[in-house]
Amino acid sequence: MAARVCIVGSINMDLVVRTPRLPAPGQTLMGGPFTRFPGGKGANQAVAAARAGADVSIVGAVGDDEHAASMRRTLEENGVDISQLALREGSATGVALITVDEQGENTIVVAPGANASVGPDDVEAAGDAIRNADVLLMQLEIPLDAVIRAAEVARASHTKVVLNAAPARALPHQLLQLLDVLIVNRGEAAVICGRTDREAPESLARGLKQLGVSDLVITLGSEGALYAGARTIRIPAFLVEPIDTVGAGDAFAGAFAVALAERMPSERALRFASAAGALATTRDGAIPSLPGREEIEQLMS
Repeated sequence: MAARVCIVGSINMDLVVRTPRLPAPGQTLMGGPFTRFPGGKGANQAVAAARAGADVSIVGAVGDDEHAASMRRTLEENGVDISQLALREGSATGVALITVDEQGENTIVVAPGANASVGPDDVEAAGDAIRNADVLLMQLEIPLDAVIRAAEVARASHTKVVLNAAPARALPHQLLQLLDVLIVNRGEAAVICGRTDREAPESLARGLKQLGVSDLVITLGSEGALYAGARTIRIPAFLVEPIDTVGAGDAFAGAFAVALAERMPSERALRFASAAGALATTRDGAIPSLPGREEIEQLMS
């Protein structure tokens, strides 16, 4: 039986412009080609988990516009169960405005649209999807009360709870106590524990553990990744030629949720997720860049 992962999170359409460099405040640049990709952290991570080998369901909301039809179709085509995806009449589907430079770095501004309407009632309505999953994976592009309620439902039914705390914000102790694993990058770790991102990852991990986090992962881009649980594990990054980093963190989170659901040992889970994240940087877009299981295992070997 395949691992079962439930995603509670956002669905966006990504509007992407490539540019020679990222603009400074107040600066106008002439960009390159414009492209439109299905995205949103929830949708990205749902497809990442499905391509990595899990049975996946998603809980969230879209509007009643053309983007909604495209997003629903994309999720279904990738094997994601959308029966718990609400349609908000009179609302727009979330949109992300993304600029990508020649080095593959990016800036992102999100207009949440229907994502902002996801609440505890939606979580309650989708309770069986959470209770029947091996792992619940969430992010912070939907209201925090929905995230907390989903974590409570999962914890009560012994479903493992994973939070990818992006976009970064301070988190209540109530939520941190409900997590089995927290996934953050260096900047997000610093925001949550009130430190500077110039600190060593090991120091940031200690700061997060002092807040009550049990197990955590800090992704470090080209410097690899760190896992801090009963013991601390640090692995180097896989060597690839990146062209677009959009979606790399979501590829990592989705693959890590699958590894956790499959009960992989911590170091193998970290390598599995890191390989997925690395591969996602080698193609344009978020969902189009997400790798399949065979490709992940090939890079690992």
